[in-house]
Amino acid sequence: MFTLRGLRLRVAALAVGGICAGALFAAGSAPAVATDGSLYLALGDSVVFGFITQAGFEYGNPQNFVGYPDYVSSALHFNDTNASCPGEATSSFISSTGADNGCRGFRGAAPLHVAYSGTQLDFATAFLAAHQNTRLVTIGLGANDAFILQRACNNDPTCISNGLPQVLAAITANMDSILRALRAARFHGVLEVVNYYSLNYADAAGTGLTQLLNQAISRPAAADGAVIADAFTAFKTAAGSTFAGGNTCKAGLLNASPANQFLCDVHPSQSGQQLLAAAVEDAYATATSG
Repeated sequence: MFTLRGLRLRVAALAVGGICAGALFAAGSAPAVATDGSLYLALGDSVVFGFITQAGFEYGNPQNFVGYPDYVSSALHFNDTNASCPGEATSSFISSTGADNGCRGFRGAAPLHVAYSGTQLDFATAFLAAHQNTRLVTIGLGANDAFILQRACNNDPTCISNGLPQVLAAITANMDSILRALRAARFHGVLEVVNYYSLNYADAAGTGLTQLLNQAISRPAAADGAVIADAFTAFKTAAGSTFAGGNTCKAGLLNASPANQFLCDVHPSQSGQQLLAAAVEDAYATATSG
């Protein structure tokens, strides 16, 4: 399901990813701001889309969903194209028959931020080949692969544990293929992999699983000329107050659950999206400095 709800096991801590977000990066160098109408292509899953669970008729207009690409493009003066799809997995990003966690169902029922008929990778490579002034590409992808495993295991912890190494290896291989394909499309700008945050940094086991996911998606980055936008560390810092105690929900970084406003969905709130944007902008500043 593209809603990514009901994930109560520790694998939920693999889920996607600002209180004082600007202050977290104030010490870094300011990102280079474009003035020439440069383009920014955002790729990925429901976090990138700005997904809200149980939004009803709002799904009919994608402008109702504001993700971190909107904040990044505003800050850097880029024109953004957000090709993300809620429920997209690394396999479905590449192949129209690859397993997904609801992307194809969502596309059949509601519009994306940008319309296309093939895979997200096909759209991305065609876009980059046609737009040589693209300065930034970000990709947030991988968590839905873990949710597919959880569903296939019917939430059985032993099954999930046994299947996890194979899933992580497939994520790494798929991300390598994706990043290579983006570079092969004559893209020479900044390519960023946006990693995931933990739902609760006080949960050592769950946070460890998030780190395994981040290692899987980040492993091919350097070889493929990509940098990491470190959302994991940014959210950890923002959730580190005495009140939040490492819990990103209590820190206000996640959307409230429709069933209980004092619990959270796994998707970022607007403060969380702004924090993700700050991580992207910080990585872009580092990549373009000097």
